Formats: sequence, structure tokens, C-alpha cells
Amino acid sequence: YVCLFVDLFNREIIGFSSGPKKTATLVYKAIASISVRLDRIQMFHTDRGKEFDNTLISQSLQTFGIKRSLSKKGCPYDNAVAEATFKIFKTEFANHAHFLSSEQLALELSDYVYWFNHHRIHGTLGYLTPIEARKMPS
Repeated sequence: YVCLFVDLFNREIIGFSSGPKKTATLVYKAIASISVRLDRIQMFHTDRGKEFDNTLISQSLQTFGIKRSLSKKGCPYDNAVAEATFKIFKTEFANHAHFLSSEQLALELSDYVYWFNHHRIHGTLGYLTPIEARKMPS
């Protein structure tokens, strides 16, 4: 399983993890990998999966003063950016891939995230990469 966190500002993948089970620990590892200061994150939006809505994650968010937002039941539009990112991720990285070990998956995932953020252009960002979009003056 893979957990990705996407910054809505520039569609940058700011945190990620992989593991054998879809659990709160997988999510916690992705939070721990986030590449920006956690106290600067204002909102944590996810679907209603138990891996996101539990004590471990709630305590982690509370520690850094991050507000939680859960998708409404039956409303696919709440997670439109995340769903679009996962579609890209599956098409470009996960589909038809075979990993011989969890270490290989973790290494190749790290490489993909770097490529996605630094080299992959996005039409919604004016054909800039997420890193280029972040560096643009506001």
C-alpha cells in the first residue's frame, strides 16, 4: 500500500509512505515524511477510511495544531485533486509494476515522487512542475 499527501496549492506530493498494510501506521509514516514544517499546515483533508480517522492520527494532528477535514459521505468531489493525483500515480507508476521487496518499492516510490515534483509538468499549473509553481511569486 502507498499513502500520498498532496499540497492543494501546487499539487506537490509533500509526504509519502509505503507498507504491507493499509493502517494508521502507514498514514503516520507519511505524515512524518512531510517535507514542510507541520505547524504551517492548516488543514488535513482525507476520506473517511479508518486509517485516517483514528486516535494516532488525531493526536499527531493535534500536536501541530492541524485542523482535520473528512470527506462527506457519498461526495466524490471532496477529494478531486487527490483522486486525480492517484489516477496519475497509478497510470505512471503503480500499474503493471512488480516490486521484489518492500525496500525496492520504497526506493522507486521516492524516485517517482522526486520526478513528479521536479520534472512532471501539470496543465492545471500552467504547464509548470509543482516545484516551479511553488517558487512563482504570488
